[in-house]
Amino acid sequence: MGAKGILKELEGEVGAINQALVNNLQSHVPLISEVGRHILLSGGKRIRPLLFLLSARMCGCQGSYLADFSTIFEYLHAATLLHDDVVDAAAVRRDHL
Repeated sequence: MGAKGILKELEGEVGAINQALVNNLQSHVPLISEVGRHILLSGGKRIRPLLFLLSARMCGCQGSYLADFSTIFEYLHAATLLHDDVVDAAAVRRDHL
C-alpha cells in the first residue's frame, strides 16, 4: 500500500486532527486567530500528528485526547515556519502573502 492508500485508511484520524486544530486555535487577538487559521488550515497531510497518534496507539494509548495532543506538532511546525519567515524578512510563503 502506498502513501495515498495509507492516508485514505486514516481519513477519520485526519478529520479528528483537523477538528482539534480548529478547536484549539483560539486567541483574544483576532489577528493571531486569522494568521493561525491561514497557516494551519490551508491543507496538508498531517503527517506529524499522524505519526504521534499511531505511535501512541502502538504503545497502548487510546482516547480522544490523542488528537488534541497530536496538534502540538502542527503548532510547533507552524511556529518554526513563521520564525524562519521573520528572520528571513520574507514577504510571501509559497507564493502567498
